[in-house]
Order: sequence, then C-alpha cells, then structure tokens
Amino acid sequence: MTPPVIRAARPDEYDEIARVWMESWVSTGLAEANDALLSNLCERVRHEIAQGWSLFVADDNGTLAGMLALHISGRYLDQLFVAPGYQGRSIGRHLLAFTREQMPDEIWLKCARGNEKAWRWYEREGFLYEEEKINPLNGLMMKYYRWKRVRG
Repeated sequence: MTPPVIRAARPDEYDEIARVWMESWVSTGLAEANDALLSNLCERVRHEIAQGWSLFVADDNGTLAGMLALHISGRYLDQLFVAPGYQGRSIGRHLLAFTREQMPDEIWLKCARGNEKAWRWYEREGFLYEEEKINPLNGLMMKYYRWKRVRG
C-alpha cells in the first residue's frame, strides 16, 4: 500500500471525519457507537476548529484513513485516530511523522489510560510519561506524555 496523502481537512469532510473518529474510538472498547456520540463528535469537530484546531486527514485515494487534530502553537497533539479498516498499516506512523514536521521540537498529548494499545504505541514512538489526571469532561483517567527532539 502506498502511504496516504496527509492534507488539511475540508469543511465538507467534517462529518466523515467525525465518523472515522467515532469508529476508531469505539474500536478501543472504551465506547459504543451510537447516533448521540456521532452527533456530539460532528459538533465538536466544528467547535474545535473554531477554537484553533488544525485538522488534517490521511487520504487514501479519496477514502479517509485517519484524522489528526493539532494545536500547533501549544505543541499539542489533540487527536490522532486511524479508521479501523486501516489500523495496522502504519497510517498512525505517517500521521505522527507529519505531526513532528509541524511541531519539530516538542509535542505533548494525553491518552485515556484505558486505551493501552495507544499509550503503549506512543511510548514505543519515544513519548515519555509525565502524569495522570482525570479529564473533568468525561471522567476518564488520562495519561500525559511528552516528546522532545534530541539535539546533538
């Protein structure tokens, strides 16, 4: 498989991005797919963009293989999700490499403690665990990670 094209998301894709986000989140086992969740994510995509998200997609010849939301000025990787049908195909690595191009010196993120597959992946990718805190919005325990470029 050739790597997907990582590009800025278009407004006409926001609902499809929310669907990819939901299906990927559901694949962690931490939520169940339903219309309310999808509706909330559709609304959140638009709200977060208005609040400063830079939203990107992994485009596999017109199919959205993943989504990436960054707060570049804050060096924050807010969301990185790969569509279930594309998991295990290095899409996440491509999205993370793109993130490192956008924020080459430092990146921080938080990941649900219950999403062990994700936080173990970030650890393998060089992110260092810093702390845990409860997310007041959803009650989930979140693990905070940071990656810094090694100079020298």
